[in-house]
Amino acid sequence: MLVGSVTQSSALLALANDPVWFCLRTEPKREHLAAVGLRRHFGIECLSPRLRFRKLTQRGPVWFVEAMFPGYLFAKFVYSTQRRAVESSHGVRGIVRFGDRLATLQEEIIAALQSKAGSDEVVTIDSSPKIGQPVHIVEGPFQGLEVVVTQLLPAKERIRVLLDFLGRSLEIEVPTGKVLPA
Repeated sequence: MLVGSVTQSSALLALANDPVWFCLRTEPKREHLAAVGLRRHFGIECLSPRLRFRKLTQRGPVWFVEAMFPGYLFAKFVYSTQRRAVESSHGVRGIVRFGDRLATLQEEIIAALQSKAGSDEVVTIDSSPKIGQPVHIVEGPFQGLEVVVTQLLPAKERIRVLLDFLGRSLEIEVPTGKVLPA
């Protein structure tokens, strides 16, 4: 096996017949599409993990899916025979290079990423509130206040929070979708 470090000489890789995991540079916001193209057209094993998370917008909290590594994906191929096809593939800008050395990854690193991402390559960041967790109210009359979750009310899709207001501690109910982690 060639890979012992994170970079390999292009001359050494040109002589190898074993597939190696490479880091590829992609067009912005096209990581997943580039990976799909490499899989479909050339049968190349790829990994393009994405993050699914909730973010506050003007419409309120909205779920987003973005690349875990913006502008990059990982592909396993034989450099000597598949390099040109990979580099000319739609959405791929090239193999990440450091001079004449190419960025490679060890199989264990890719396996760890694959186990976290699963078969759909999406990692959901759980932002659901937990008891005792500080959260920010993002909408309503108490917008902007930091409160502490005291109780979960899943049937109502609400939570009960402890609020310090005018020198008193009050417990109020807030819709789950109206808070984000502090």
